[in-house]
Amino acid sequence: MYAHHQRLDSEGVLELRREGGRFLKNLREARGLSQRQLAALVGAEYYTFISQLETGRGRIPPDRYRAWAAALEVPARDLVRDLMRFYDPLTHEILFADAEPAPPADG
Repeated sequence: MYAHHQRLDSEGVLELRREGGRFLKNLREARGLSQRQLAALVGAEYYTFISQLETGRGRIPPDRYRAWAAALEVPARDLVRDLMRFYDPLTHEILFADAEPAPPADG
């Protein structure tokens, strides 16, 4: 865990997580995958983990980013950059403020 938390209020963090969940759901649906299918592809023990992520009640463990990228058929670097916008927005802003905006969570 982080020693220093991001300086966002808890509602702001929750909203970012929900947006991140919608982003992941859109990627999954664009690939025509069910939550069960995605869970199997990424090595999740329970498909309900996918549901938790898609509703903003969790985040992808960093050691699973490559598996998720492969399952969703996106470059790992792009997936991590986009997820950072929701999981670590202050760092994302510092690293990518001058880069193209990430895709919206709503598609």
